[in-house]
Amino acid sequence: MTFTPTVKNILSWYESDNPGTKANLARILTQGKLGGTGKLIILPVDQGFEHGPARSFAINPAAYDPHYHYQLAIDAGLSAYAAPLGPLEAGADTFAGQIPTILKMNSSNSWATSIDQAVTASVDDALRLGCSAIGFTIYPGSDQIFEQIEEIRELSAEAKSVGIATVVWSYPRGGNLSKEGELALDVGAYAAHIAALIGAHIIKVKLPTAHIEQKDAQKSYEGTDWSKQSDRVKHVVQSCFNGRRLVVFSGGAAKGADAVYQDARDIRDGGGNGSIIGRNTFQRPRDEALAMLDKLIRIYKGEE
Repeated sequence: MTFTPTVKNILSWYESDNPGTKANLARILTQGKLGGTGKLIILPVDQGFEHGPARSFAINPAAYDPHYHYQLAIDAGLSAYAAPLGPLEAGADTFAGQIPTILKMNSSNSWATSIDQAVTASVDDALRLGCSAIGFTIYPGSDQIFEQIEEIRELSAEAKSVGIATVVWSYPRGGNLSKEGELALDVGAYAAHIAALIGAHIIKVKLPTAHIEQKDAQKSYEGTDWSKQSDRVKHVVQSCFNGRRLVVFSGGAAKGADAVYQDARDIRDGGGNGSIIGRNTFQRPRDEALAMLDKLIRIYKGEE
């Protein structure tokens, strides 16, 4: 465990939390090759729910096995592994205590027409499996957002009461948002701020573009050049209580390695706390994934 002044300072941001919750945050912050730096790389594997098994794993058949993902996260020296109930249960005993886990508590599928997710696990499951945190997706902009906020309010309160942290995936979608607007800077910052407001310890959002979606917000963004991705990251972090919450960014759809590395540099330079990166690693052969993750770790350490 690498309990550094950086970790101690981050924990001080969460002034209302009990020692159990802070200990679980510390487990994530001190785990692996980035332990103690304040930077995180988390492996999320919920894509089987969202996209189906073949679309997620056929390109790398070893990834059909939940043990593959546990071992990849451990061998790469990552901060945590996030997955729905079934995959965590499938390796909970074999890998107990070897890496912090995050129980993804709601999920959807590619056939649904509503912009919503079903709650698929409980805080009791997270306790039983020794998880450091629960994870939950909200869709600011959707017609279901208020119900989703009420769901995570109850789940987060229960988790905090037993010393488990909360990670919120905040993905703007639906309502009056255009497709371009889902990744707009003003919308992404707003979505991140909403996650902070509802009590998330760690906030997961997508990297924003320079587009400004909301007419009422355009004046607030005038006079600043938003062409640099690192500046857009800095604004999202600023929107999360001026950097008093951990903010990590989604790796998104599979892309070229150079783009993945540039995203990490921009996240680092903008003051973000790291990446939650799934398909861009586990859909590659294991050796390539380990090499990519090792380079990402070096980037976040400022070594590249």
